[in-house]
Amino acid sequence: MEMKKIAVIGAGLMGSGIAQTAAQSGFQVNLIDVEQRFLDKGISTIEKNLQRSVEKGKMPASDADAIRSRIKGTLSMSEAAGDVDVVIEAVIEKMDLKKTLYKELEPVAKDHTIFATNTSGLSITEMASITSRPDRFIGMHFFNPVPVMKLVEIIKGFATSDATVAAIKDLTKKMGKTGIEVLEAPGFVVNRILVPMITEAIFVLQEGLASAAEIDEGMKLGANHPMGPLALADLVGLDTLLNVQQHLYEEFGDSKYRPPALLKKMVRAGRLGRKSGKGFYDYK
Repeated sequence: MEMKKIAVIGAGLMGSGIAQTAAQSGFQVNLIDVEQRFLDKGISTIEKNLQRSVEKGKMPASDADAIRSRIKGTLSMSEAAGDVDVVIEAVIEKMDLKKTLYKELEPVAKDHTIFATNTSGLSITEMASITSRPDRFIGMHFFNPVPVMKLVEIIKGFATSDATVAAIKDLTKKMGKTGIEVLEAPGFVVNRILVPMITEAIFVLQEGLASAAEIDEGMKLGANHPMGPLALADLVGLDTLLNVQQHLYEEFGDSKYRPPALLKKMVRAGRLGRKSGKGFYDYK
């Protein structure tokens, strides 16, 4: 199946990045959110990213205008998803919320439409089970910032068909990304490895063994990481990180996934990282 039109549900950090990347790759994109202010913020982020690329000489203004013209914002689920080939869902990591969304999406989407969730670790099979198309349901885990990061984890649920996997692999390639196919398991591959490292860095900070800057400098210079774990946590979003930690801890019961008290306090205080202006570092 040739894909021409994509709907992206959720205009936040990930959703706006996915919409921008798809439009840059030539796809028509419908971007939807629950409130106009969220939609406006997402589209504004895309416009700023494109303008920055123009100013840096990475693309002419005409290309930026063409990319922006391929993105349509809407608050209507039927308008967003009624005539698309694939829906990429990028709402927050809450299973109940995602299930509610797919129940709303199911009756308005065409029979051939593939549902792809951008979850970073929740069960593809559980989400697919409440739809009538578990064979056309798949995980498509992008990484932040989406326009820059090259990887997409492609996760096959229990009933996902080989044809759906092939179609999403092709879509991933056309969006300029490299896809790796992984089996469904909590955290998949990258977060299964990455989250315990970030968690341990937060525990080190919590115990006062070193400052945030020293921890990050140690990992950059000692382990050759391009970014320290605490700066990376700020980039991911501390609320998102906490949700992933809690899910992994519930699934495995292993203390290496246990969320640190410091992280919980920071999220309660609204210190969510770059997106709120303050996390382990101050971005204001």
